[in-house]
Amino acid sequence: MFDRLQAVEDRYDKLNELLSDPEIINDSKKLREYSKEQSDIQETVDAYRQYKSVKEQIKDAKAMLEDKLDADMREMVKEELNELEAESKELEEQLKILLIPKDPNDDKNVIVEIRGAAGGDEAALFAATLYRMYSRFAEVNGWKTEIIEGNYTELGGFKEVIFMINGKGAFSKLKFENGAHRVQRVPETESGGRIHTSTATVAVLPEAEEVEIEIHDKDIRVDTFASSGPGGQSVNTTMSAVRLTHIPTNTVVSCQDEKSQIKNKEKAMKVLRARVYDKFQREIQAEYDQNRKQAVGTGDRSERIRTYNYPQNRVTDHRIGLTIQKLDQIVEGKIDEIINALIMDDQAKRMEQSQ
Repeated sequence: MFDRLQAVEDRYDKLNELLSDPEIINDSKKLREYSKEQSDIQETVDAYRQYKSVKEQIKDAKAMLEDKLDADMREMVKEELNELEAESKELEEQLKILLIPKDPNDDKNVIVEIRGAAGGDEAALFAATLYRMYSRFAEVNGWKTEIIEGNYTELGGFKEVIFMINGKGAFSKLKFENGAHRVQRVPETESGGRIHTSTATVAVLPEAEEVEIEIHDKDIRVDTFASSGPGGQSVNTTMSAVRLTHIPTNTVVSCQDEKSQIKNKEKAMKVLRARVYDKFQREIQAEYDQNRKQAVGTGDRSERIRTYNYPQNRVTDHRIGLTIQKLDQIVEGKIDEIINALIMDDQAKRMEQSQ
């Protein structure tokens, strides 16, 4: 482990040299690449340097104990040594986590797609509940939420809603939300008071930059049509809505949220790029690691990942066996406890794999 840490520190020092090189400074692509690499390893280097400093202080404290000291001084040095050794152990555990290969998408914005699945109108209402949950979670984190496409129902639900969350680290927190979410509650549409089970699916895609995924104009078919609002009534007689089809992958995206055709096309293009990027990533992942689908956070969207039980105010994440009796708070966006547990479980699994 410490050989790897030293190699990371050596690379950090080399990057410092490169970023001071006039040739690199004048090359915007390399400058951006090296700056990002340095930023990615900064936390690891800082922790490693702190660890080395603490180890040096432990060595000095032990040397002092070998000298002739009065009782008070000896007690003070022993107390300091205990604190330093505890700090050393904490830093060592932190460094083990920092050495886990970082997901290159973690810092990215995300595009979230929620669709009502089994359950008709109730599933659409549950999809709206999930949209509000993620929107409020984003708000607490200081992230911006923007609807790209919404297919509304007359009762105020969503057959489908696609929205973007802009914020550093959004993907690192939300990537574990991929999958089927199940709700158990008395539906607003049910007069008899019986508990129904409905589902909605969630897909979380990292926003793909143009430099990561190249989509040629010749590979896209653009169709325009008049947009419609909640309930299907026409709200726009102009052809402002846009449908994009990526011919090589048969990926289709439509957007009608904006009154401007240009803005709708820009939004649709972001979703299209993210979906094509996600498709390529999942193909590569499947090719290299068939077993990875069984791990937390794989994004298998057919998997039932979580149940929201309203009568018992209970939420259960089935992947890690976590049950929390705070459903009323969770649907209001307070999902940190679940997300942090999923992150820790994922880190533990990846640490096992790396040993």
